[in-house]
Amino acid sequence: MNIIITGCLGHIGSYLIHNLHKIKKVKNIYLIDNNTNNKISTLFNLKIKNKKIYFIYDNLMQPKKFFKIKNIDVLIHLASITDAQNSIWKKNFYQKNNLGCLNNVLKYCILNKTKLIHISSTSVYGDQNKIVTENSKFLKPQSPYAEIKLKEEKILKKNSKKIKFISLRFGTIAGVSRGMRFHTAVNKFCLNTILNENVPVWKTALNQYRPYLSLTDAFKTFKFILENDFFKNDIFNVLSENKTVKEILSIIKKLGYQPKIYLTNSKIMNQLSYKVQKNKIEKHGLKLNAKIKKDIHETLKILKEVKNVRF
Repeated sequence: MNIIITGCLGHIGSYLIHNLHKIKKVKNIYLIDNNTNNKISTLFNLKIKNKKIYFIYDNLMQPKKFFKIKNIDVLIHLASITDAQNSIWKKNFYQKNNLGCLNNVLKYCILNKTKLIHISSTSVYGDQNKIVTENSKFLKPQSPYAEIKLKEEKILKKNSKKIKFISLRFGTIAGVSRGMRFHTAVNKFCLNTILNENVPVWKTALNQYRPYLSLTDAFKTFKFILENDFFKNDIFNVLSENKTVKEILSIIKKLGYQPKIYLTNSKIMNQLSYKVQKNKIEKHGLKLNAKIKKDIHETLKILKEVKNVRF
C-alpha cells in the first residue's frame, strides 16, 4: 500500500509517522508539509524497516510537487490550521487555507482514484443538551474553525460519487508527540502547571464536558481503517473519553501537581457543554479505550524537565 500524509510534522502527524512501522500493509510513504512551525526535526530517527519514506516540502494551497505523485492508494489529510480560539480573529485566513488545502487534496484524490481519510472535529456540535451522535441534525459550531470543518464535510458529501472517503470527527487531542503543540486544553494545562503559570479557564467551562482523544486511539483508528479498507463515505465520531475541565484539573492534582487556576473571559465562552457518543465506529470492531489520565501523566513527566530551565 502506498500512502500520502499531509501535515506530517504536526501533533497528530508526527505521532502517526513514528508508528507507521506497526502497519505492515504500508510500504511507500510520501510525507508532505510546508514546515510552517519549523519542525523538520520531527522526521529524525524514523523507523523505516521494510518501508520507503519520502519527504516533500510543499504548500497545499499552491502545490508545486503534490500533483506529480502517482500510484497512491490512500491519502491521510492532516494539513490544517487547528487553533479554534485563534480562528475568531483570523476567520478569512483559516477559511482560505483550510478549504484551499482540502480542495486540492480532493482534486488529487479524484484524479488519481485515491481514497481519503479526512479529519473533522467534534467541535462542529457546539452547544448540545443531550449526548450527540453523527446523526444529530442541529449542529451549532461556535468558532470559525468548527464552521470550516462542517463546510469540509459538506464538500466531501457533495463529491461522494467521485471518491471513497471517511471523515473522522476527532475529539480534542491529548498525548505526547514530537510535533505537539500547546493551544489545546490538556497540553496547555500541563505546560502552565509545570511552569507555575496561571492555568486560564473560561468562567463557564469548569463543569462543561468535552470529548478528548488520546493519540494512541487516534493511531489505532488510522491503523484500523488502513488494514480493513474501511472507507464508508460517512462520518464517524472518534474519541477516548468525555471529561469536564474540572476532571482534567483534578487528574493533574492527583498526580501531585498544583495548577494555578485563573478564571478568564473568552469570545467562545458560549460553546457550552456537550458529550459525544462513539458507538457508531465501535460497532464495526474498533474499540477506543485509552485513558486521558495516562496522557496527562506522560505529558507532565516530559514537561517536568522544563521546570529547571533558567533564562
